[in-house]
Amino acid sequence: MAIEDEHRAIDDVVDRIATRYPSLSRALVRDQVDVGLAAFDGSAVRSFVPILVERDAVEFLAEFAEGG
Repeated sequence: MAIEDEHRAIDDVVDRIATRYPSLSRALVRDQVDVGLAAFDGSAVRSFVPILVERDAVEFLAEFAEGG
């Protein structure tokens, strides 16, 4: 995946999560996505990074949105 495509995909991830959890600030969503993205720094294969980042961010933010 080209870096531009990955950036676009990550922006789409932020949009989807922010829409799914409107009670959370967009900044919080972006921060959590960035935390997940940082875990893949240096990874050679990047094709599934946006999917994995979204899964992890949603798992964390769902609990946060529910007050957990």
